[in-house]
Amino acid sequence: MTTTTPSDVRPDPPHSPDDGSLAEFGYRQELHRSLGRYASFAAGFSFISVLTTVFQFFAFGYAFGGPVFFWAWPAVLVGQLLVAACFAELAARYPISGAIYQWSSRLSNLTFGWFAGWIMVIGQIVVVAAAALALQMVLPAIWSGFQLVGTDPTVTSQDGAANAAVLGVILLVLTTLVNIVDNRVLSVINRVGVTAEIIGAVLIIVLLLTHSERSPGITFHTTGAASSGLFGALAVGSFTAAYVMIGFDSAGEMSEETHNPRRTAPRTILTALGAAGLLGGLVILGGLLAAPSLTDGHLGVDGLSYVLTSRLGDGVGKALLADVVVAIAVATLAIQTAACRMLFSMARDGQLPFARRLARVNPRTGMPSAPALVVGVLAAALLLLNFASPDAFLAIGTTCIVMLYLAYAMVTGPLLIRRLRGEFTPEGTDETGGKLFSLGRWGIPVNALALLYGLLMTVNLAWPRAAVYDPTGGHWYFQWFTVLFLGATVVLGVGWRAYRSRTTAAVPEAAV
Repeated sequence: MTTTTPSDVRPDPPHSPDDGSLAEFGYRQELHRSLGRYASFAAGFSFISVLTTVFQFFAFGYAFGGPVFFWAWPAVLVGQLLVAACFAELAARYPISGAIYQWSSRLSNLTFGWFAGWIMVIGQIVVVAAAALALQMVLPAIWSGFQLVGTDPTVTSQDGAANAAVLGVILLVLTTLVNIVDNRVLSVINRVGVTAEIIGAVLIIVLLLTHSERSPGITFHTTGAASSGLFGALAVGSFTAAYVMIGFDSAGEMSEETHNPRRTAPRTILTALGAAGLLGGLVILGGLLAAPSLTDGHLGVDGLSYVLTSRLGDGVGKALLADVVVAIAVATLAIQTAACRMLFSMARDGQLPFARRLARVNPRTGMPSAPALVVGVLAAALLLLNFASPDAFLAIGTTCIVMLYLAYAMVTGPLLIRRLRGEFTPEGTDETGGKLFSLGRWGIPVNALALLYGLLMTVNLAWPRAAVYDPTGGHWYFQWFTVLFLGATVVLGVGWRAYRSRTTAAVPEAAV
């Protein structure tokens, strides 16, 4: 990993007492430190964005798993909390942008870490596209005028898929502009959006639970499930939870813009995931209990939007859906920001094409503008797949989860090896003089379970189930889309690394 030498480190005008913390890693402070604890929490929570992702994938989870798909939620939450606990330790030890890339590189070697960062950033770009598509699940339900293409708003229809792409591109234009303007503006939007989302989620939970039609015992049934057997229902139904509970590492991505990051980031990684897990689980439970019917087919097609408008009436239901729109916009913004920081971090080390341009930070705004444009354009290009077939919606959504899960495993794997060798000792103090977050004697079992969980879920999500990825038949490339996309990403990465090794001098790796 290429870094600047200490003599190259030029002190910036002080923004906070911890601006010099990057010097020990060979970097100088360029991004503006303006994020407090709540803003750091908002970065992780808005990436997860309970309302965005639950509303986007509830229908899918129910269609394949029936009510019992609810139990995949706590299982995935526990698995991801294991991963988050490992990340919290690393965020305290390495408070640097490009978290997955930086952590993996320092725990293993530059080549392995580069591929972790490469897979992660491509996955983040896909997540941006997937999040933008979520507008189709709510905007036409608020007002039919938002159906700009055709007449059928269902995401599984040709009209709905095309309209989702149009709405998504419009949203990406707006989020790209915000990611260029100023990180203080970005922080304000994130904080306001997350606050609105939390309030909206709590209101939705209360209203759904007070309009219950049945008891929680329904969650032990597979009524209407498309999958065969309990295991199949849970395996496919887990896609919803897996898609929701990713991105909590964003608090680590924003470390270079956070005050007291060694103390703040570990806490916000865990609290963002914990809060999202609790709220999301209650929203799903409330939707199942309050749905007018579990067998009329609406839950598996229209999802939670149908439950809100049918049970709470158009007025209240649409007001809450408007809050979901805010959550989707803020989530897309936060995910794009995380991808920008990953590109910036890798480019700063000279590890990407056009690295000098991608690593440039506007000194006035404290924002790397070029990565925002790259992420926005590539995500918009992915949305065009929706014009080819409605099946692209699920292919894009699942692909991004697999990419992130694999990148996470490329951190927890090397970390476990370091622990087993006795080489990982997260000692030291944070900016306030307190001890760094540590799992202590629980480190090895928690880390081992986190790695095992991540690998099993990666295989589960990527498995080319025809009934899931190509239900109408005739689109083999969608059935194998995740595997093909991941393979293309790796091949492209290998090609770039080979080209770079021939055209540049060998780059020394950073000490770990």
